Amino acid sequence: MSTPDWGNAGTKDDPWLLKTPPGTSEYTMHRDESADPPELVCTVGKTVLKYQLRLVADLAAMLAEHGDWMELGSADEQKPAKDGTVEAWGRAGSNPVGGWYGLKKGYRGRVGMYLPPLLEALGLAELEHNPRNNRMRAL
Repeated sequence: MSTPDWGNAGTKDDPWLLKTPPGTSEYTMHRDESADPPELVCTVGKTVLKYQLRLVADLAAMLAEHGDWMELGSADEQKPAKDGTVEAWGRAGSNPVGGWYGLKKGYRGRVGMYLPPLLEALGLAELEHNPRNNRMRAL
């Protein structure tokens, strides 16, 4: 899958304002294409998580290939990810980057929490918004 058409959205000066899948917490994301590798910067309160920007296109492509609903399975880096979830894929040796998409050691997890709402906002995926055990699928 090619890089999404970002338009003018998701810059440091105009970040995406998102809510976690259950809708309980707000956070922002912006892209930093000048970083090496290009980054997706997620700010949750005072905590900053950084992911490889290519994660957006790679996750959308994986969901399209998967073809059905997939559990999110969000987990901190220090906790194991449930097999078959978005979180497990985001750290698997078999994904396109051969491991973690997260760039900041100690904060590399939570792909299953913070990326799905962005893909939904970009029109790349459909996302459930239940209190727990949410799933997503490609559009």
